[in-house]
Amino acid sequence: MKRFITLLLPIIIFNTSIPYSQTSLKVKGLMEIEINKSEILDVTRQLKQLMIDKNLVELNKILDSHFTLTHITGYVQSKEEWFSEIESERMKYYSYKEVKNTIKIEDDKATFVSQNLFDARIWGSRNTWRLQQIMQLEKRKDKWIILKSVATTF
Repeated sequence: MKRFITLLLPIIIFNTSIPYSQTSLKVKGLMEIEINKSEILDVTRQLKQLMIDKNLVELNKILDSHFTLTHITGYVQSKEEWFSEIESERMKYYSYKEVKNTIKIEDDKATFVSQNLFDARIWGSRNTWRLQQIMQLEKRKDKWIILKSVATTF
């Protein structure tokens, strides 16, 4: 009987620890997803505020070197050209109000969809634009970088 219990005890301990470790891994994974979502939301909000502040130095830190911005007209603009437009105030951003955000994460890549009311003057026309931005991001060295943004209206 003692030998039976000695053999049975490790089996019982092993079998009861499996659900705990699976649950623990699941919770850890969910926490990681929520942390990533929070970081993505932070960096995309930072992008909008830096646009308003005309802070090209900080914008450059959160945008990929090959970043492109596709406007509602379909025009694809390089980061350098966009920065030039912001600097000259041909594109001037005043404020924004968030309407809705969604985030989809797959490994170190993410898609962020944001609907905002954006008060901006673009090439001479000032308006409160109903902009939907679809941004592609990538996590590099624990930091989310914005690769591109495609704007449409909603």
